[in-house]
Amino acid sequence: MLEKTEEIIINKSRFVAYRYSLESLEEVKNILDLLRKEHKKATHVCYAYVYNKEQVSEKCSDDGEPNGTAGYPILNVIKKKNISNTLVVVVRYFGGIKLGAGGLTRAYTKSCASVMD
Repeated sequence: MLEKTEEIIINKSRFVAYRYSLESLEEVKNILDLLRKEHKKATHVCYAYVYNKEQVSEKCSDDGEPNGTAGYPILNVIKKKNISNTLVVVVRYFGGIKLGAGGLTRAYTKSCASVMD
């Protein structure tokens, strides 16, 4: 179930963040497929989740961003907030200006934090 959506612009790149509450892990694939169809022109669909019902599970994906600059920062925010059964997806539309590894990490962290508040 979609709980919140936020959008931010950083150096002409558009970051659209979605927060979902999860009832099952099977929902993750369906949500990602839906968002990839909805955002066909997006350059990246990065995500992380923490699930703690039948089993404890967490996963993150950089979806082509440099290793550790997208999925892990999103996962880190979720874990620091001590929230489970939550999926956060951040869709990025590249704006033509490279952000660098530090800039990407900050952008994905800020995007995730915006939907966690």
